Amino acid sequence: MSVDVVDGGERACGELLLVLAARARLVPPRTRMRLLASDPAAAVDLPAWCHLTGHDFLSRGVDENGRCYYDLQTSATAQQTDSHHPWRLSTDLPKH
Repeated sequence: MSVDVVDGGERACGELLLVLAARARLVPPRTRMRLLASDPAAAVDLPAWCHLTGHDFLSRGVDENGRCYYDLQTSATAQQTDSHHPWRLSTDLPKH
């Protein structure tokens, strides 16, 4: 099974989620994704973001280079987040 890898580099968690959300919009449902991230907050924030959106958080670990990774699987029924605010569902935004 192939995995879509998102390298979060040294980004802080909010920015990591923006990058991840943008990529998740581009891949088909049930795509397995791996986020590489150095921000320790990702261990808490990524599972919470998956719960918020409906994507499936699968696991976390450390790769052969000592980098933390977080695996998830995209969902066909996932809620979209605002493209500038990864903690706000698009449905929660005020309508103009």
